[in-house]
Order: sequence, then structure tokens, then C-alpha cells
Amino acid sequence: MENLLQKFINFVNVINENIGKATSWLTGILVVLVCGRVLGRMLFDSEPVWLPELEWHLFAMIFLLAAGYTLKHDKHVRVDLFYADFSERDKALVNLVGALLFLIPWCCLIIWVSYDYALGSFKILEGSPNPNGLPYRFVVKFAITIGACLLLLQALAMVADSLLTLKYKRVREN
Repeated sequence: MENLLQKFINFVNVINENIGKATSWLTGILVVLVCGRVLGRMLFDSEPVWLPELEWHLFAMIFLLAAGYTLKHDKHVRVDLFYADFSERDKALVNLVGALLFLIPWCCLIIWVSYDYALGSFKILEGSPNPNGLPYRFVVKFAITIGACLLLLQALAMVADSLLTLKYKRVREN
């Protein structure tokens, strides 16, 4: 059982690590777009309607697709009054309870609701309501579902890791 759980943890870690690294490239693209937009506004005193929409879409994709990666590296924002001083076993217990009570149910709810939301957008091929705006808004809406799935997978890996830590008194791996 320990070997099977460890294989699952490794599998999920590889998925989120690769997607996180790929998503990081969107950040560079976003910086170039923002700088280009600012420069274009200063030089030409105008900007295309689709450019700020593209920036928001990229920002959403970065945030959503990197959520699992962020959890994998334990870099989510948290109110950390005591956690940093906890032993590995206590951290594993907090992670286990937090994931089972809050994170996993929340991810499941987001997946359930966002899938219908994105599917409805896809069925009508929803685009921007702005003239000359971006088409295919459903792509960003499906990113909500995909991001929540990646976060759910990483939460399940965190549960497995916590169980192994509690049972075998091992030190957590990243």
C-alpha cells in the first residue's frame, strides 16, 4: 500500500510540476503584453479592445493552472501562527484534516459548478461582449475546471503523503 500511495504522489507531482513550469511561460508573455500595451498607449494614444482582455485571460490561466503546482510546493497563502513550528507529524495531521474537510470538498464543488458553466459557454461559442473582443471565452472558463482538477489531484496526493507521514513517521518529500 505504501508503494502504491508513493507512486500516486509521484505521478501527481510530475503532472503539476510540468504544468506549473509550462504555465510560468505565460507570465513572461503577460509581462511583454502589458509593457507593449503601455508603450503603445503612450506612443499612439490607443489600444485594441482585445489586448486587455487577453491580459486578463492569461492572468486567469496562470492563476488557475498553477494552483496545483503552488500547493505541491506549499506556497499557498496561509495564516501561519503555529504551523511553521509544528513537527512533521503535526503538519501532516493539519494537512490531512484541512484537505479532507475543506480543500477536497471545495475542489469538487468548483469542478461540478464550473464544468456546466464552461460547457454552456462552449455550446454557444461565447465570445467577448465587446466589439472586436476575443472569441472563445469558453477556453478560460474551462481553465477553471482544469485548474480545480489539478488542485484536487494535488490535494489527494497531499492526503496520501500525510497518511504516509503519520503511519511511517517519514519526512515529507517535495
